[in-house]
Amino acid sequence: MNTYRPEEQGINQTSSQYNQSGTYGYNNTQYNQGGTNGYNPQYGANGYNPQYGANGYNPQYGANGYNQQYGANGQFDYTSNGYGMDMSAGFESGNPVQMTGIKNLGAIISNEVIAKSYLFMMVALFITAGAALTTSPAVAIRILTGNNYIVFILTELAIVWGADFAIAKNKPILAGILFAAYSYMTGMLFSIFFVLYTGGSLAAVFLMCSGMFAFMAIYGMVTDRDLSSVGNICLMGLVGIIIATCVNLIFLRSSMFDFIVSIVGVLIFVGLTAYDANKAKRIAATSDSSNALTMSMYCALELYLDFINLFLRLLSLFGKRK
Repeated sequence: MNTYRPEEQGINQTSSQYNQSGTYGYNNTQYNQGGTNGYNPQYGANGYNPQYGANGYNPQYGANGYNQQYGANGQFDYTSNGYGMDMSAGFESGNPVQMTGIKNLGAIISNEVIAKSYLFMMVALFITAGAALTTSPAVAIRILTGNNYIVFILTELAIVWGADFAIAKNKPILAGILFAAYSYMTGMLFSIFFVLYTGGSLAAVFLMCSGMFAFMAIYGMVTDRDLSSVGNICLMGLVGIIIATCVNLIFLRSSMFDFIVSIVGVLIFVGLTAYDANKAKRIAATSDSSNALTMSMYCALELYLDFINLFLRLLSLFGKRK
């Protein structure tokens, strides 16, 4: 084995241990191979691994060491600082509504399906209110008399089933027409309330219903929980109160029993409001431009039914009769 000789000037140029072409040489293939400063080209001109970019940062994380996925042009960036979620592509691109929390409520509501769902629901409520105000209570009394009521209810059920069929076939215009017809027929029946209840109590119950509905709808939209289990329980409870109402109407005719059923009904429709609002957000996450209008109509119908039934239950509890 060659040894180091102090009398030599520098490193032995012929030594296999210290030779330039040897294991530890200045120009050896392991550490230089032509490198500028004797560093392995694996680590670049300045001794940095090019895997980590010109300044020693991984280009996976951008020029300044930040992951480009969250960078200025990243997937989730809309502030150029890597924060937030990019909604610039819009609903048409199929971006799902993935955000939760009250601070993101504005972004959730701005989604096409959700925005149109509440818009259509509000239009339906205006149609119902207009029909109730313009229909003579005598018409409602005739509807509620004898077999007319059964025919009226069966007609409304047929309209709802028709709307569901139109939604399933992705025919939003037909679904909208049927939805409007159902809303108007409901308003015709509600005209009798102006005979039975005072105007002040009707207004108070409407405001109470609106507040409860809005609170639960917001909760359903901003929560990160899946409320499907809550919805299933409420749907089973809905079947129960329908049966209980029929039994009380035909056999018991007890005002106390009706009072208890109304309280349970309020709780059920409060839960259904949160569930349907949560479901609307999940539907918006999977819809696209081809069915956005139809899905909006479907969600609006569900929310409208929640509002109407909640109003009826509250009216039976707090409405002041004339």
